[in-house]
Amino acid sequence: MPGRRLDQRLVVPVMFVATFFLVVMDGAITTVALPSIARQFGVSAAGSDSVVVVYPVCVGITIPLSGWLGDRFGGKPVLIGAMGLFTAASALCGIAGGLDQLVLYRGLQGLAGGLLTPVAAAMLFRTFTPAERVRASRVMTIPQQVAPAVAPMIGGVLVDSLSWRWVFYVNLPFGAAACLFGLLFLDNSRHPRPGRLDVPGLVLSAAAMSLLMYGVCEGARQGWSSPVIVGSLAAAAVLVAATIVVELRTRAPALRLRLFKDALFRDTKVIGLIGVVPFMGAMYAAPLFIQEAQGGSALHSGTSTFTEAIGVLLTVQVVSRFYDRVGPRLIIAGGLLCVTVVLGVMTSVDAGTGAWAVRLYMFLLGLGMGAVFMPVTVASFSTIPKEDMGQASTLSSVISQLAMALAPALVATLLIAGTPHGLRTAPPSAYRTVYLVLAVMCAAATLFTLKLHDAPARNTPPPPRSPRIPRRRRAAAAAEARTPQS
Repeated sequence: MPGRRLDQRLVVPVMFVATFFLVVMDGAITTVALPSIARQFGVSAAGSDSVVVVYPVCVGITIPLSGWLGDRFGGKPVLIGAMGLFTAASALCGIAGGLDQLVLYRGLQGLAGGLLTPVAAAMLFRTFTPAERVRASRVMTIPQQVAPAVAPMIGGVLVDSLSWRWVFYVNLPFGAAACLFGLLFLDNSRHPRPGRLDVPGLVLSAAAMSLLMYGVCEGARQGWSSPVIVGSLAAAAVLVAATIVVELRTRAPALRLRLFKDALFRDTKVIGLIGVVPFMGAMYAAPLFIQEAQGGSALHSGTSTFTEAIGVLLTVQVVSRFYDRVGPRLIIAGGLLCVTVVLGVMTSVDAGTGAWAVRLYMFLLGLGMGAVFMPVTVASFSTIPKEDMGQASTLSSVISQLAMALAPALVATLLIAGTPHGLRTAPPSAYRTVYLVLAVMCAAATLFTLKLHDAPARNTPPPPRSPRIPRRRRAAAAAEARTPQS
């Protein structure tokens, strides 16, 4: 059936929301099931951690390939094929008979996830003009914020009421529906000149990303001085350097690093890294604080942190109306300043901090970050040519994955460092240190944002300057206007 029966301005956002919601929620909900998985297969909690770690490692392998595949074959077959693999891998995870099988199938999910998010984002930005992207960005924030907020609650209910296997089975109806919808209604557009596959660049970048993800994700648990972690990060650094050298010399690279010559794209990616890590770190630390420092349940922590999503959704609706008039620079800086202040207030948390206080903090964090997510994303693509959207989306996904890995790694490292010897859980003082470090990092991001040159990102051109009229001509014109006409 042809894919033109519905307007693509409706079809593409639906596919984008479905893709991001499924991927983001799957990552957040799996963590809730780890204790049950460990008991099921008779391993320690640390042993079951490989179920989580293998996912970002495999995502790092396929992200560099996503841009070329989307340009070569079009977004539709790549997106639907990856969605089908992700859904099938979810079913396999649910029926896994051992931890090794579960890790293998979880790796397949990661390979699919590395293709899904950048391809879906590239299709969205190709579908809408720069002026329309601000309105479309209201849709983009929904899966990114709602999924992490509801995942712990849904995961807790599924694990307690049914089994850990249902945190994977729950993906099946959503994945199948997305595949069917895309097959029926999604159009396919290809890059006119996709270029040859850059095999050396692909191998180097995939190896660098996977080793970097492994080192960052496992550094806090195994210890940053562990030979495995040191070796992983050192090898990743060497491979990153080699990737840069090779890709800058390649005519059609797997990662088009030359896009970073665009100052607006480059600076917004820096903000997307150093500005998002504090927020994601706070999102990671808050449930831990409630469950470990205060002894609350997973459901209690989920209901206490859910208000963050409400704050984000409220702010996005307001920010989108002022984007063109105010510009992204002041909006982003204001949002980051709000987050900095809230994180500073959260340095006072202790064992007696009430649930409603935490809900208020998370709501205010969401209000601040709602003014960051949308302008950063829209501004970063505003000066990118349409034919480079796939490559720009790939680079954006690399930065996003790195931020999502760095945030929990930073928090875990600070909590371990702040936990006295002999204690199994971090005391409230360790969490206060976490929030202080995150606040300082967010303040640095705020100052960096104030230097952003955002004129190219505004969709409404400035009003034309009136021509300068000499003083004598102005006086003569005024006198003529005062003279009565016969």
